[in-house]
Amino acid sequence: MPQQRRPADDLISAALPLVIVLDDDLSVRESLISLFRSVGLRAVAFASVDDVAREKVMDQASCLVLDIRMPGMDGLAFQQYLLSIGQKIPLIFMTGFGDVPMTVQAMKGGAIDFLPKPFEEAAMLEAVAAALERDRKQRQTERASAAIWLRFETLTPREREVMRYVTSGHMNKQVAAALDLSEITIKVHRGRIMQKMAARSLPDLVRMAEVVAGRLAPVADSEAEPSYEP
Repeated sequence: MPQQRRPADDLISAALPLVIVLDDDLSVRESLISLFRSVGLRAVAFASVDDVAREKVMDQASCLVLDIRMPGMDGLAFQQYLLSIGQKIPLIFMTGFGDVPMTVQAMKGGAIDFLPKPFEEAAMLEAVAAALERDRKQRQTERASAAIWLRFETLTPREREVMRYVTSGHMNKQVAAALDLSEITIKVHRGRIMQKMAARSLPDLVRMAEVVAGRLAPVADSEAEPSYEP
């Protein structure tokens, strides 16, 4: 008889989106797991924030469905904690004790939806679909940003200087004067920059410079490295 796979094995090996359910009510957890799996989604449930942290599933999760009121750290506090560590997982809140201020706080924190208990299955599935789509686009953007950054790191210090001037709207003659170089040298640097960055046009390079500036901003704030502004 083949060995039965454990849920944890599925979480580690599968590449499909993962929906995390966080609720201290066992009946709610079981109901949601059944609902999500009925439409082909991977789902796992936990009773507390500590349980989620212990299993280390946040990095692979595509969305989090959680109750506002739980023992220990509540849902809103957990949302703020995730934001503080840069975890951008889409959240869907649910509660039987919601009020307007609570809803406003959750939505301002970037929540996808705030569903009252008992919720309609269609509403929950619609919210999860929206959360998974946001997560897909977010991961796609992050992959593109990482690729641009890797290309930027191949530039020499001089090429980075030239790129900064060029993407700020300076003409070759102006860049040459600013860096005390010949215009021909600037043209050579510019060509290499376009090639290394895989930029199809100057507007394309400008967009890449904006991505680079965004990645460098936290470093500049800590005064570890000067900022890069297109």
